[in-house]
Amino acid sequence: MAVRERDPISGQLTTGHDWNGIKELNNPVPRIVIGFIVVTHLYALIAWVLLPTWPLGQTYTKGLLGIDQRSEVAADIARAEADRSGWMSAMATESFETIRADPVLMARAKATAAPLFGQNCQACHGIKGTGGPGFPRLADDIWIWGGSAQEIAESIRVGINSNHPDTRFAQMPAFGRDEMLTRPQIATLTDYVLTLSDGVQPGDMSEGAVLFQDNCAACHGEDARGVEGTGAPNLTDTDWLYGDDADAIRKTLIHGRQGMMPSWADRLSEAQIRMLALYLEDLSGESP
Repeated sequence: MAVRERDPISGQLTTGHDWNGIKELNNPVPRIVIGFIVVTHLYALIAWVLLPTWPLGQTYTKGLLGIDQRSEVAADIARAEADRSGWMSAMATESFETIRADPVLMARAKATAAPLFGQNCQACHGIKGTGGPGFPRLADDIWIWGGSAQEIAESIRVGINSNHPDTRFAQMPAFGRDEMLTRPQIATLTDYVLTLSDGVQPGDMSEGAVLFQDNCAACHGEDARGVEGTGAPNLTDTDWLYGDDADAIRKTLIHGRQGMMPSWADRLSEAQIRMLALYLEDLSGESP
């Protein structure tokens, strides 16, 4: 009969296995582990009976409870769509004043428009509408086509120099390329435009002032402050789309400019366009 060895410290029997002087005790499996195994197996058996479980070729066992997560998800989506259709309809039909006066609608408009801006506008206008060279900044109160929600919505809807039949249209002529002005005249006009940060001086009959009034005032205004709604920017402020240094102004006068924004009427719904307009109006601080 083999003599079973006991561990001198714990008094437990050993298995006889030895790993570099370390002997394995022959302890029983803890009852809690056995209990856990029993409970989990019982749960598995019950789940097999009550829940959808086993694949059967083209189908599966449905379980006694008849639970169908696909149907539940479809029902959840249907409920969400029904709720969404109500406030989306309001976004498309209610006046901007009514929407602004409703905190719940405005909160939904902003929450929905933020990702819309990121998906459709951010690539050109920058994060949070900060703009960039050739793309206007939207996070300020300078708008050449108007900064109210109604005007912004129209710009989004029809675009600027786009293929929409009602597009907003504006073009800076190429005075040099099309030989409307000589190079010396362009140089003189460039120098004059650089002085416009101080505004147009009354009674100024300098060559640059005369060239400006004859060639530029019709669009940019006699005071050079632009004409909102025509696409002609203010030349007396610090907001310049293509640069306000002499080289940028000279290039603009020689080659002209024709910025383009696509029409979003075929990509965004009326409700989405109006929510974006409210979002941008708020972003620019133009909201009443």
